[in-house]
Amino acid sequence: MVNQQQLTEQIRAYALELGFDACGFAKAQHLPNEERRLGEWLNQDRHGTMAWMENHFEKRVDPTLLVPGSKTVVSVLASYWHPSHARQIGVSDEPLISKYAQGRDYHKVLKKNLKKLFQFTKEKYGGLEGRIFTDSAPVLDKVWAQRAGLGWIGKNSNLLNKEVGSFFFIGEMIIDAELTPDSPQTDHCGTCTRCIDACPTDAIYEPYRVDATKCISYLTIELKDQINESDQNGIQNWIYGCDICQDVCPWNKNAKLSSFSDLHPRDYVVKNDLQFWQNLTQSQYDSIFEGSAIRRAKFDKFTHNISIVSGNLSESDHKN
Repeated sequence: MVNQQQLTEQIRAYALELGFDACGFAKAQHLPNEERRLGEWLNQDRHGTMAWMENHFEKRVDPTLLVPGSKTVVSVLASYWHPSHARQIGVSDEPLISKYAQGRDYHKVLKKNLKKLFQFTKEKYGGLEGRIFTDSAPVLDKVWAQRAGLGWIGKNSNLLNKEVGSFFFIGEMIIDAELTPDSPQTDHCGTCTRCIDACPTDAIYEPYRVDATKCISYLTIELKDQINESDQNGIQNWIYGCDICQDVCPWNKNAKLSSFSDLHPRDYVVKNDLQFWQNLTQSQYDSIFEGSAIRRAKFDKFTHNISIVSGNLSESDHKN
């Protein structure tokens, strides 16, 4: 007979050994409150052109439908923070790429290590059914991580962790093993509104709620159409993604260094100046971003973002 508590702690210890920054456990079950909130958000068209968020709605709010027989959601955090990132905070006179996309595609890095964690659990449990995920299926990853005691969902809708900050990825194992659940984390945002105040496009329309259609990350990555002229100034100098609401968050003051070298920034991604990006060719794009999450924005989309940022920076120079 497997000792439930002992197995839970063995899995947690091995997750940390693999390089994950935290590991927590929550009971797999239907999420009625999140079902209501997500339904309202979708009905208000806050998801814009991301039609995939409407798909598999029932499975999104109930992991037992996504993975039949599942009993536990195991969540892990993997920091992608690197000391070089500190230099980019507050920079307004050069093109920026969101920190999470500066290294190897996180899907590949996390899945590789989640497979090891799954295999370890399977061997210890004596047979296991389940699936692993990292931002790749209808899973409310921030909700499950919060329920597993790995942090709280902040006013910018990102998961925040006291020790790690918020510059991290979240992954899950949804499995049929019954493990000891952790206690959910409480909210520690207090009266702080720095993320809301700093957002240049007012995407955080109320605390804990983000209108994706106004978010710079959405506009520069997910939006397949060209960015409307009325939205172009708000992009500022971001050619892919945005970190503003995380950069100003006090909990990122002591962000934890990533244990995964593959997630560290690639020099040629962060050191190229505006002139280089303006002259970027398709072959350069393919070469520079091989194995990168940036490939999600195709070449035409990426160069469209560059042209907008070029205009914004030129306009800024004239004002100064």
